[in-house]
Amino acid sequence: MQWDVVATNFDYLLFGAYPEGPLGGLAMTILMALGSIFGAFWVGLVVGLMRLSPRAWLKWPAMVYIEIIRGVPLIMLILWFYFLFPILIGKTLPAIQSAMVTLVVFTSAYIAEIVRAGVQALPKGQMEASRATGLSKMQAMIYVILPQALRNMIPSFVNQFVSVTKDTSLVYVLGVTELTRAAVQVNNRTLSAPMELYMTILVMYFVICYVLTSYSRTLERKMARYQARG
Repeated sequence: MQWDVVATNFDYLLFGAYPEGPLGGLAMTILMALGSIFGAFWVGLVVGLMRLSPRAWLKWPAMVYIEIIRGVPLIMLILWFYFLFPILIGKTLPAIQSAMVTLVVFTSAYIAEIVRAGVQALPKGQMEASRATGLSKMQAMIYVILPQALRNMIPSFVNQFVSVTKDTSLVYVLGVTELTRAAVQVNNRTLSAPMELYMTILVMYFVICYVLTSYSRTLERKMARYQARG
């Protein structure tokens, strides 16, 4: 077995060509996942609240957005944004920016559903009690409903972060040097240890996702104890 190939190129799997060249590898995967989940949170929050609105002109566009995005494979969205979206805006996006936009759009549809489910899981009396104190519906949502709902959504957000971390592997088709692409490049150079290389990145993905999943389970137990005390 050619584990020396993995040892020799392990720094490239972690950081790409950095600091002599562009950042890549596992570091790029983590940065893309963090950036995607951060952007998707705010987009998904807005879309989720639109989905809950009684106004049809807000609710229906949000529903269409969610259903279309969730009904299309991520790899197709990646290719669409990279090849077709520039035609619409008249400007070519770099591969990494195109990939980030795609991941934000894709993940935000799932975040929107998490937000909708989190708000609807609260007792309806919360809104009625808030309105009775003189708050407007918007104020009640911002100051009373969302703080409670978002706290309960944290485990779901962590689970979505796990999914985004795995989804970043698909952007290698655009040439973005994340972890999977870095392994492909090393394998193309050496042509001697494909099993060892792909087994290594499998373990690296597993460790990241296992840590996040374990953290999510811990949060769920803490939330359950908190709600039980409440």
